[in-house]
Amino acid sequence: MSNQVRQVEKVSDIIKVLRAGAEFYEDAKDEVKENRIEVFFDRMADQKRQAAESLQSFSIAEQGEMETGEAVSVNMRKLYTDIVSLISTNKTHTVISQLEEVEDKILEVIDEALEEDQPDTCARALRKLRAQMQENHDEMKALQKATH
Repeated sequence: MSNQVRQVEKVSDIIKVLRAGAEFYEDAKDEVKENRIEVFFDRMADQKRQAAESLQSFSIAEQGEMETGEAVSVNMRKLYTDIVSLISTNKTHTVISQLEEVEDKILEVIDEALEEDQPDTCARALRKLRAQMQENHDEMKALQKATH
């Protein structure tokens, strides 16, 4: 067994995707005009923000400071959605479909971080977050099917 201390890896990437995802949910509320979906989007955005905040101590361990950025890939998806929504006959479904893709991206970056040899406390936090974000993904997938 090595005496080498394991370093936190890729947590700042997760925070960036979560923050951008929360912003996307906030913006998406303007595209849908159904109260129940707006409430759902609020809950999803809040969970993303809380999850990002809960990982900040690991980001500090990883890069020496809090992560304040957002993921470019999610912001590009948001721009794409804005453009497609302008020409789509079913804006709600278009927005929901793109948000489901954001949920996929969140799971992907968490899985990438879990593939690293993380410190135990970080790995536990990531596994817990992975389970919560899988539930979010499944809810969004169900909403996507319901609005098709």
